[in-house]
Amino acid sequence: MRLVLVGPPGAGKGTQAQYIASNLSIPKISTGDIFRANVSGGTDLGKLAKTYMDRGDLVPDEVTIAMVRDRLSEDDAQDGFLLDGFPRNVAQAEILRDMLKDWGQALDLVLELVVDDDEVVRRLAGRRTCSQCGRIWHVEFDDKKDDKCDACGGALFQRDDDKEETVRHRLEVYQEQTAPLVSYYADEDILVGVDATGPVEEVTQRAMDAIRPFMG
Repeated sequence: MRLVLVGPPGAGKGTQAQYIASNLSIPKISTGDIFRANVSGGTDLGKLAKTYMDRGDLVPDEVTIAMVRDRLSEDDAQDGFLLDGFPRNVAQAEILRDMLKDWGQALDLVLELVVDDDEVVRRLAGRRTCSQCGRIWHVEFDDKKDDKCDACGGALFQRDDDKEETVRHRLEVYQEQTAPLVSYYADEDILVGVDATGPVEEVTQRAMDAIRPFMG
């Protein structure tokens, strides 16, 4: 099974990617994991990426794509994979399609986690991070009545990228970049949307129910 997971920030992609990949016995491959592995492993691509990251610049597409190509060519990805965070736009999707075609492969499915903007804002803007242990709490979901960490007593704060105006901006950027990607895969007839609201276990169950018709 070869699939791509897409969805806005706050949709729960990281969590669902882990569960879905585990259920399907395929590797979860995220661009974040690939970057960290290359940088910590001191690969040529990792060293190149680090020069951009150290300057605070975005790593160019060609470096990211080269890293993805290397990762997908590893033994554990030959019978399937779940991609999280790649492709991010139509240009990358076309490169991925051509890459897989060269190997006699193709994507089986693109799973879109669907959640409305207000729910994303509710999830992300309600997060508070402990200044001491780094644990994340939620003012609503964890029923936090004070600004202290229940684990260590550290002061809780709201990260800048969790502030409502920042979250809404991230959603605008996502729509600009990824809406065309969703349309691209819908035209390829391999896009399936899954309601990503509700308990994690229920979302995973919906995702697995959506995936089954596409399995072998």
